Amino acid sequence: MKILLTGVTGYIGKRLLPKLLEDGHEVVCVMRDISRMDLNEFMDARVELVEADFLEPDSLRVLPKDVDVAYYLIHSMSAEIEDFSDLEKRCAENFKGYAELTALKQVIYLSGIVNEEELSTHLLSRKGVEEILSSDKYALTTLRAGIIVGSGSASFEIIRDLVDKLPIMITPKWVNTRSQPIAITDVLQYLTGVLLFEKAFNRSFDIGGPEVLTYKEMMTIAGKVRGLQPVILTVPVMTPKLSSYWLFFVTSTSYKLAVNLVESMKVEIICRDNPLQKWLNIRPITYKEAVNRALVREQHQQIASRWTDALSGDLIHERIRDLQKVPVTGILKDVRKQVVTDTNEVLERIWSIGGATGWYYANTLWAIRGLIDKMVGGVGLRRGRKHPTAIQAGETLDFWRVIHASKTEKHLLLYAEMRLPGQAWLEFKISGDTLLQRATFRPKGVFGRMYWYLLQPVHNIIFSGMIRRIAA
Repeated sequence: MKILLTGVTGYIGKRLLPKLLEDGHEVVCVMRDISRMDLNEFMDARVELVEADFLEPDSLRVLPKDVDVAYYLIHSMSAEIEDFSDLEKRCAENFKGYAELTALKQVIYLSGIVNEEELSTHLLSRKGVEEILSSDKYALTTLRAGIIVGSGSASFEIIRDLVDKLPIMITPKWVNTRSQPIAITDVLQYLTGVLLFEKAFNRSFDIGGPEVLTYKEMMTIAGKVRGLQPVILTVPVMTPKLSSYWLFFVTSTSYKLAVNLVESMKVEIICRDNPLQKWLNIRPITYKEAVNRALVREQHQQIASRWTDALSGDLIHERIRDLQKVPVTGILKDVRKQVVTDTNEVLERIWSIGGATGWYYANTLWAIRGLIDKMVGGVGLRRGRKHPTAIQAGETLDFWRVIHASKTEKHLLLYAEMRLPGQAWLEFKISGDTLLQRATFRPKGVFGRMYWYLLQPVHNIIFSGMIRRIAA
């Protein structure tokens, strides 16, 4: 069967693709930027990579017309708070325009549970997309999921961070909101189970785990799995904005995502009864088991995808390959070179930079810069990295985005996602026995130049120490 898969670089898409290949399907992966895909990972004749942008209708002409089924996994919660609904609407309209000209028999859309009268902006947008995708040219199957729990999921990492960092929590009243979380493994079972399943044509189904829990109960259960007993106190005075800041500063989530999540957390997300679970013979696992599995995968460094794989709002209109072209004019830079004796060892150090390893020199200064970035609404350092030694283009690395990573070329290029009065790149490259370390800054206006020169003494300390430690 030939399947069109959108959102393949996102949290769900990265996990769904291997499942579809295991089942013997031919998969056409559609992405805005092929540079974000590790081509060596999918050297399979059944995988076709196509570059297209559903915000640009003209780019969709390259998409195949002979597909049987399409998965619609495009979401924009990491985009700017005020415009993600518009982005989702435009993408859905353009996708439908393409889909109605193909041989598609079915479109499978992963949405959110929308059973309450008052919905968050995020859930209203998901409901609107479902209405747009409905068509008499193909069958639409909508799976409305509760909170998804798995290694690398935003909801799991938020609860994990809260439990780990706060033995006593003063929490807003939304922690008493009920929800029906579902394990990522069960979501994937539903997504593959409805494939050309005629009973699911032109229908929507709520999918969730076997338990209805409050967020407070979820934190308590997660704490017990971790061997912790957090004390959770609820107050009625914490506003949504204050709640968003609370999540933002304590956990690794971005402020934009925190705002959308807090708004959604005020809405009960409970499944309506449906026969799909019985039809597909799916036995969903408990929340405790889902958390336990996620922690095990984290401990064994087996995180297949992470919520940070989605581009931030500042980068959502950029292409990775465009950012690979580091500017050479109108820039300020810090360039350092060091002769190395063991290039392989140095390369391993470069590939391990950031996250738990740190930045090899003046880590306190890096931490302070991360804290300042958090305070002004940036991403800070808490995103860390997905794997301690493996790096792939498109992934996050603390407050950087990996733009290019090639061990063969001995070249790593990072782009700054911290709050800056300009754009910044950090590059490591080994040529022969020489390590090149280059920081490039393209300032925005006078303030951008002032920023660079004011921090130049700090940069001298950090960059000189960093290259010495890496090359040592």
